[in-house]
Amino acid sequence: MRECCVSELRCKEIIDVRDGGRFGYVGDVAVDLDSGQVKALIVPGRLRLLGLLGREEDIVFPWTAVRRVGEDVILVEGAEKRSGRRLRGP
Repeated sequence: MRECCVSELRCKEIIDVRDGGRFGYVGDVAVDLDSGQVKALIVPGRLRLLGLLGREEDIVFPWTAVRRVGEDVILVEGAEKRSGRRLRGP
């Protein structure tokens, strides 16, 4: 069994396994404090007009959408709670 710290997750980019779409880097992790299980990975929304107009909505990937955690990337599939934003296509 491999282990990973939350700080290491923040250095990983989230990529859709279906089409190679890139969503950005993990900014936060939602954890169930009672069970200690990771519930979701969160990618912060992009800044609008240099931050003067706030941010876009965060993209939330439920842990059930995570297919594999690699050295540099996290592969997700079928994430219901995500916006259509992507950084780059395949």
